Amino acid sequence: MTNLEVSPQQEVCPPAPAGGTSGPCLQLWPEREVPLGGVRAMNVKRTLPQRGLPTIGAWCFLDSFGPDRTAMSVLPHPHIGLQTVTWPLAGHIRHRDSVGSDVVVRPGELNIMTAGHGVSHSEFAVLPADGGELPLQRGLQLWVALPDGERHRIPAFEQHRELPRASGPGFTATVMVGELAGVASPATMFTPIVGADVSCEGDAVLPLDPGFEHGILVLDGGLAVDGQGLPAGPLGYLGTGRSELRMEALPGTRFLLIGGEPFGEELLMWWNFVGRTHDEVEQARDDWEAQAGLPDAESAAARYGLVPGHGPDDGAEAGRIPAPPLPGVRLTPRKRSVG
Repeated sequence: MTNLEVSPQQEVCPPAPAGGTSGPCLQLWPEREVPLGGVRAMNVKRTLPQRGLPTIGAWCFLDSFGPDRTAMSVLPHPHIGLQTVTWPLAGHIRHRDSVGSDVVVRPGELNIMTAGHGVSHSEFAVLPADGGELPLQRGLQLWVALPDGERHRIPAFEQHRELPRASGPGFTATVMVGELAGVASPATMFTPIVGADVSCEGDAVLPLDPGFEHGILVLDGGLAVDGQGLPAGPLGYLGTGRSELRMEALPGTRFLLIGGEPFGEELLMWWNFVGRTHDEVEQARDDWEAQAGLPDAESAAARYGLVPGHGPDDGAEAGRIPAPPLPGVRLTPRKRSVG
Protein backbone atom coordinates (compact mmCIF):
# COMPACT_ATOMS: atom_id res chain seq x y z
CA MET A 1 0.00 0.00 0.00
CA THR A 2 1.10 3.53 -0.59
CA ASN A 3 0.63 7.15 0.35
CA LEU A 4 -0.58 8.90 -2.80
CA GLU A 5 -0.99 12.38 -1.37
CA VAL A 6 -0.12 14.97 -4.00
CA SER A 7 1.63 17.15 -1.39
CA PRO A 8 2.66 14.81 1.43
CA GLN A 9 3.59 16.37 4.73
CA GLN A 10 6.94 15.69 6.33
CA GLU A 11 6.47 13.88 9.63
CA VAL A 12 9.26 13.97 12.20
CA CYS A 13 8.42 11.39 14.83
CA PRO A 14 10.41 11.83 18.05
CA PRO A 15 11.35 8.73 20.04
CA ALA A 16 8.86 7.50 22.59
CA PRO A 17 9.95 8.13 26.18
CA ALA A 18 11.57 5.22 27.95
CA GLY A 19 8.83 3.09 29.40
CA GLY A 20 6.17 4.82 27.29
CA THR A 21 3.43 6.74 29.08
CA SER A 22 3.10 6.87 32.83
CA GLY A 23 0.38 4.26 32.75
CA PRO A 24 -3.01 3.31 31.35
CA CYS A 25 -5.13 6.00 29.72
CA LEU A 26 -7.77 6.37 27.04
CA GLN A 27 -7.21 9.18 24.57
CA LEU A 28 -9.33 9.56 21.45
CA TRP A 29 -7.46 10.76 18.39
CA PRO A 30 -9.81 11.76 15.55
CA GLU A 31 -9.58 10.34 12.09
CA ARG A 32 -8.93 12.78 9.28
CA GLU A 33 -10.03 12.33 5.71
CA VAL A 34 -7.15 12.49 3.27
CA PRO A 35 -7.86 12.95 -0.44
CA LEU A 36 -5.45 10.92 -2.51
CA GLY A 37 -4.69 12.25 -5.93
CA GLY A 38 -3.34 10.44 -8.95
CA VAL A 39 -4.68 7.25 -10.40
CA ARG A 40 -6.53 5.96 -7.34
CA ALA A 41 -8.82 9.01 -6.92
CA MET A 42 -10.19 7.97 -3.53
CA ASN A 43 -10.26 9.23 0.03
CA VAL A 44 -8.88 7.40 3.04
CA LYS A 45 -9.32 7.93 6.76
CA ARG A 46 -5.99 8.39 8.54
CA THR A 47 -5.53 7.88 12.26
CA LEU A 48 -1.74 7.47 12.48
CA PRO A 49 0.53 9.40 12.60
CA GLN A 50 -1.03 12.16 14.67
CA ARG A 51 0.67 15.42 15.57
CA GLY A 52 1.00 14.42 19.21
CA LEU A 53 1.01 10.66 18.69
CA PRO A 54 3.38 9.71 15.85
CA THR A 55 3.77 6.03 16.70
CA ILE A 56 2.24 3.21 18.74
CA GLY A 57 5.09 0.81 19.27
CA ALA A 58 6.71 0.57 15.85
CA TRP A 59 3.36 1.16 14.09
CA CYS A 60 3.80 4.49 12.31
CA PHE A 61 0.96 4.67 9.75
CA LEU A 62 -2.68 3.58 9.68
CA ASP A 63 -5.18 4.29 6.92
CA SER A 64 -8.58 2.72 6.39
CA PHE A 65 -10.42 2.79 3.07
CA GLY A 66 -13.96 1.95 1.99
CA PRO A 67 -16.41 0.46 1.98
CA ASP A 68 -16.95 1.68 -1.56
CA ARG A 69 -16.64 0.49 -5.13
CA THR A 70 -13.58 2.50 -6.12
CA ALA A 71 -11.11 0.19 -7.82
CA MET A 72 -7.61 0.40 -6.39
CA SER A 73 -5.14 1.10 -9.21
CA VAL A 74 -1.73 1.87 -7.73
CA LEU A 75 1.19 1.81 -10.16
CA PRO A 76 4.75 0.93 -9.03
CA HIS A 77 6.10 3.18 -6.27
CA PRO A 78 9.01 2.91 -3.81
CA HIS A 79 9.42 2.34 -0.06
CA ILE A 80 12.36 2.37 2.34
CA GLY A 81 12.79 1.67 6.05
CA LEU A 82 9.43 0.05 6.78
CA GLN A 83 7.18 -2.97 6.51
CA THR A 84 3.83 -2.62 4.77
CA VAL A 85 0.95 -4.56 6.30
CA THR A 86 -2.05 -5.12 4.03
CA TRP A 87 -5.26 -6.35 5.66
CA PRO A 88 -8.27 -6.41 3.31
CA LEU A 89 -11.74 -6.49 4.87
CA ALA A 90 -13.68 -6.76 1.59
CA GLY A 91 -12.49 -7.23 -1.99
CA HIS A 92 -9.37 -8.80 -3.47
CA ILE A 93 -6.07 -7.01 -4.18
CA ARG A 94 -3.31 -8.12 -6.57
CA HIS A 95 0.19 -7.33 -5.27
CA ARG A 96 3.31 -7.33 -7.46
CA ASP A 97 6.76 -6.23 -6.34
CA SER A 98 10.40 -5.97 -7.35
CA VAL A 99 11.23 -9.02 -5.21
CA GLY A 100 9.29 -11.08 -7.78
CA SER A 101 6.00 -11.55 -5.90
CA ASP A 102 2.70 -11.71 -7.79
CA VAL A 103 -0.13 -12.68 -5.43
CA VAL A 104 -3.78 -11.94 -4.68
CA VAL A 105 -4.65 -11.14 -1.05
CA ARG A 106 -8.18 -11.74 0.22
CA PRO A 107 -10.02 -10.94 3.45
CA GLY A 108 -8.53 -12.99 6.27
CA GLU A 109 -5.15 -13.14 4.53
CA LEU A 110 -2.09 -11.02 5.31
CA ASN A 111 0.56 -9.45 3.09
CA ILE A 112 3.82 -8.30 4.68
CA MET A 113 6.39 -6.52 2.54
CA THR A 114 9.72 -5.58 4.12
CA ALA A 115 11.15 -2.63 2.22
CA GLY A 116 14.56 -2.50 3.87
CA HIS A 117 17.03 -0.50 1.75
CA GLY A 118 14.52 -0.16 -1.06
CA VAL A 119 11.68 -1.94 -2.83
CA SER A 120 8.91 -1.06 -5.29
CA HIS A 121 5.47 -2.58 -5.75
CA SER A 122 2.02 -2.12 -7.30
CA GLU A 123 -1.49 -2.95 -6.13
CA PHE A 124 -4.65 -3.32 -8.18
CA ALA A 125 -8.18 -4.36 -7.29
CA VAL A 126 -9.12 -7.70 -8.84
CA LEU A 127 -11.96 -6.96 -11.25
CA PRO A 128 -14.83 -9.43 -11.88
CA ALA A 129 -14.00 -11.82 -14.70
CA ASP A 130 -17.47 -11.31 -16.21
CA GLY A 131 -17.08 -7.55 -16.34
CA GLY A 132 -19.80 -7.04 -13.73
CA GLU A 133 -19.96 -4.52 -10.91
CA LEU A 134 -16.89 -4.27 -8.71
CA PRO A 135 -17.54 -5.79 -5.28
CA LEU A 136 -17.28 -3.56 -2.25
CA GLN A 137 -13.68 -2.68 -1.38
CA ARG A 138 -12.62 -2.11 2.22
CA GLY A 139 -9.37 -2.54 4.06
CA LEU A 140 -6.56 -1.33 6.27
CA GLN A 141 -3.14 -0.07 5.28
CA LEU A 142 -0.46 -0.05 7.97
CA TRP A 143 3.26 0.59 8.14
CA VAL A 144 5.71 -0.65 10.74
CA ALA A 145 8.99 1.23 11.15
CA LEU A 146 12.09 -0.93 10.95
CA PRO A 147 14.61 -0.38 13.77
CA ASP A 148 17.99 1.03 12.86
CA GLY A 149 19.72 -2.33 12.82
CA GLU A 150 17.24 -3.77 10.30
CA ARG A 151 16.22 -0.88 8.08
CA HIS A 152 18.93 -1.41 5.44
CA ARG A 153 18.25 -5.11 5.02
CA ILE A 154 17.46 -6.83 1.71
CA PRO A 155 13.77 -6.43 0.80
CA ALA A 156 11.43 -9.38 1.23
CA PHE A 157 7.78 -10.36 0.92
CA GLU A 158 5.58 -12.94 2.59
CA GLN A 159 1.90 -13.82 2.46
CA HIS A 160 0.02 -15.71 5.17
CA ARG A 161 -3.26 -17.28 4.07
CA GLU A 162 -3.89 -19.08 7.34
CA LEU A 163 -3.49 -17.08 10.54
CA PRO A 164 -3.98 -18.34 14.11
CA ARG A 165 -7.00 -17.38 16.18
CA ALA A 166 -7.10 -16.55 19.86
CA SER A 167 -10.16 -16.50 22.10
CA GLY A 168 -11.07 -15.60 25.63
CA PRO A 169 -13.84 -14.06 27.73
CA GLY A 170 -16.20 -12.43 25.24
CA PHE A 171 -13.76 -12.17 22.31
CA THR A 172 -12.22 -13.97 19.36
CA ALA A 173 -9.26 -12.59 17.43
CA THR A 174 -7.20 -13.24 14.32
CA VAL A 175 -3.57 -12.65 15.30
CA MET A 176 -2.06 -10.82 12.36
CA VAL A 177 1.42 -10.15 13.80
CA GLY A 178 3.10 -10.78 17.11
CA GLU A 179 1.41 -12.63 19.96
CA LEU A 180 -1.94 -12.28 21.72
CA ALA A 181 -3.41 -14.46 24.47
CA GLY A 182 -0.60 -16.99 24.04
CA VAL A 183 -1.20 -17.33 20.29
CA ALA A 184 1.61 -16.25 17.92
CA SER A 185 1.44 -15.19 14.28
CA PRO A 186 3.98 -16.67 11.83
CA ALA A 187 4.59 -13.22 10.27
CA THR A 188 8.21 -12.02 10.37
CA MET A 189 8.54 -8.78 12.34
CA PHE A 190 11.58 -6.97 13.71
CA THR A 191 10.36 -5.33 16.93
CA PRO A 192 8.22 -6.58 19.82
CA ILE A 193 4.76 -5.92 18.41
CA VAL A 194 1.15 -7.07 18.18
CA GLY A 195 -1.63 -6.61 15.64
CA ALA A 196 -4.98 -8.39 15.77
CA ASP A 197 -8.47 -8.23 14.27
CA VAL A 198 -10.79 -8.68 17.25
CA SER A 199 -14.52 -9.45 17.42
CA CYS A 200 -16.38 -9.12 20.70
CA GLU A 201 -19.84 -8.69 22.18
CA GLY A 202 -21.08 -7.82 25.65
CA ASP A 203 -18.55 -7.97 28.48
CA ALA A 204 -15.11 -8.94 27.24
CA VAL A 205 -11.62 -9.13 28.73
CA LEU A 206 -8.63 -9.01 26.38
CA PRO A 207 -5.18 -9.90 27.80
CA LEU A 208 -2.43 -7.39 26.99
CA ASP A 209 1.33 -7.11 27.47
CA PRO A 210 1.81 -4.40 30.13
CA GLY A 211 5.17 -3.42 28.61
CA PHE A 212 3.47 -2.44 25.35
CA GLU A 213 1.59 0.70 24.46
CA HIS A 214 -1.64 -0.11 22.62
CA GLY A 215 -4.22 1.45 20.37
CA ILE A 216 -7.60 0.29 19.08
CA LEU A 217 -9.55 1.32 16.01
CA VAL A 218 -13.20 0.28 16.08
CA LEU A 219 -14.30 -0.91 12.64
CA ASP A 220 -17.91 -1.90 13.38
CA GLY A 221 -20.14 -1.46 16.41
CA GLY A 222 -18.76 0.29 19.46
CA LEU A 223 -17.03 -0.18 22.81
CA ALA A 224 -16.98 1.26 26.29
CA VAL A 225 -13.53 1.25 27.90
CA ASP A 226 -12.88 2.70 31.36
CA GLY A 227 -16.46 3.95 31.29
CA GLN A 228 -15.81 5.97 28.13
CA GLY A 229 -17.50 5.29 24.80
CA LEU A 230 -15.32 4.48 21.80
CA PRO A 231 -17.26 4.51 18.50
CA ALA A 232 -16.07 3.54 15.05
CA GLY A 233 -13.74 6.17 13.63
CA PRO A 234 -11.28 7.68 16.13
CA LEU A 235 -8.14 5.88 17.28
CA GLY A 236 -8.22 5.01 20.97
CA TYR A 237 -4.78 5.24 22.58
CA LEU A 238 -4.55 3.07 25.71
CA GLY A 239 -1.09 3.94 27.02
CA THR A 240 1.13 1.36 28.71
CA GLY A 241 0.84 -0.72 31.85
CA ARG A 242 -2.34 -2.62 31.01
CA SER A 243 -2.27 -6.37 31.60
CA GLU A 244 -5.85 -6.61 30.34
CA LEU A 245 -8.48 -4.56 28.59
CA ARG A 246 -12.00 -4.78 30.01
CA MET A 247 -14.67 -3.75 27.52
CA GLU A 248 -18.40 -3.54 27.08
CA ALA A 249 -19.15 -4.11 23.42
CA LEU A 250 -22.19 -3.57 21.26
CA PRO A 251 -23.40 -6.56 19.23
CA GLY A 252 -21.27 -7.18 16.17
CA THR A 253 -18.32 -5.10 17.38
CA ARG A 254 -15.06 -5.54 15.52
CA PHE A 255 -11.83 -3.62 16.07
CA LEU A 256 -8.17 -3.51 15.18
CA LEU A 257 -5.70 -3.83 18.06
CA ILE A 258 -2.15 -2.57 17.53
CA GLY A 259 0.65 -2.30 20.04
CA GLY A 260 4.29 -2.75 20.81
CA GLU A 261 7.22 -1.66 22.91
CA PRO A 262 7.49 2.14 22.75
CA PHE A 263 9.72 2.88 19.77
CA GLY A 264 12.89 4.56 20.99
CA GLU A 265 14.16 6.03 17.72
CA GLU A 266 13.34 9.32 16.00
CA LEU A 267 11.76 8.80 12.58
CA LEU A 268 11.47 11.05 9.58
CA MET A 269 8.53 10.13 7.34
CA TRP A 270 7.81 11.67 3.95
CA TRP A 271 5.72 10.24 1.10
CA ASN A 272 6.49 6.49 1.13
CA PHE A 273 9.81 6.71 2.94
CA VAL A 274 10.62 6.13 6.61
CA GLY A 275 14.12 7.40 7.32
CA ARG A 276 16.03 9.29 9.97
CA THR A 277 17.31 12.48 8.30
CA HIS A 278 16.24 14.96 5.65
CA ASP A 279 19.27 14.08 3.52
CA GLU A 280 18.45 10.38 3.64
CA VAL A 281 14.88 10.94 2.48
CA GLU A 282 16.03 13.34 -0.22
CA GLN A 283 18.47 10.72 -1.50
CA ALA A 284 15.74 8.06 -1.51
CA ARG A 285 13.56 10.34 -3.61
CA ASP A 286 16.41 11.12 -6.02
CA ASP A 287 17.18 7.41 -6.44
CA TRP A 288 13.56 6.70 -7.39
CA GLU A 289 13.44 9.53 -9.91
CA ALA A 290 16.75 8.40 -11.39
CA GLN A 291 15.14 5.07 -12.35
CA ALA A 292 12.59 6.76 -14.60
CA GLY A 293 13.24 5.91 -18.21
CA LEU A 294 15.93 3.33 -17.51
CA PRO A 295 15.84 0.17 -19.64
CA ASP A 296 14.33 -2.80 -17.83
CA ALA A 297 17.69 -4.46 -17.23
CA GLU A 298 19.14 -1.32 -15.62
CA SER A 299 15.99 -0.60 -13.63
CA ALA A 300 15.97 -4.15 -12.25
CA ALA A 301 19.52 -3.63 -10.96
CA ALA A 302 18.81 -0.18 -9.47
CA ARG A 303 17.93 0.51 -5.81
CA TYR A 304 14.18 -0.16 -6.08
CA GLY A 305 14.20 -2.86 -8.72
CA LEU A 306 11.60 -3.52 -11.40
CA VAL A 307 7.99 -4.55 -10.89
CA PRO A 308 7.15 -7.06 -13.65
CA GLY A 309 4.05 -6.32 -15.70
CA HIS A 310 4.45 -2.55 -15.76
CA GLY A 311 6.76 -2.06 -18.71
CA PRO A 312 6.17 0.19 -21.71
CA ASP A 313 4.28 -2.54 -23.57
CA ASP A 314 1.83 -3.36 -20.76
CA GLY A 315 -1.01 -1.06 -21.82
CA ALA A 316 -3.07 0.48 -19.04
CA GLU A 317 -0.71 -0.88 -16.38
CA ALA A 318 2.41 0.70 -17.86
CA GLY A 319 4.27 3.30 -15.91
CA ARG A 320 5.18 4.29 -12.36
CA ILE A 321 4.22 6.91 -9.79
CA PRO A 322 6.66 9.83 -9.81
CA ALA A 323 7.78 11.25 -6.50
CA PRO A 324 6.26 14.60 -5.54
CA PRO A 325 8.66 17.51 -5.03
CA LEU A 326 10.18 17.94 -1.61
CA PRO A 327 9.23 21.12 0.25
CA GLY A 328 11.76 23.90 0.05
CA VAL A 329 12.52 23.77 3.77
CA ARG A 330 14.40 21.39 6.01
CA LEU A 331 12.65 19.55 8.76
CA THR A 332 11.95 20.65 12.31
CA PRO A 333 11.24 18.09 15.04
CA ARG A 334 7.68 17.53 16.18
CA LYS A 335 7.02 16.83 19.82
CA ARG A 336 5.12 13.84 21.12
CA SER A 337 2.37 15.02 23.47
CA VAL A 338 1.74 11.62 25.10
CA GLY A 339 4.22 10.11 27.49
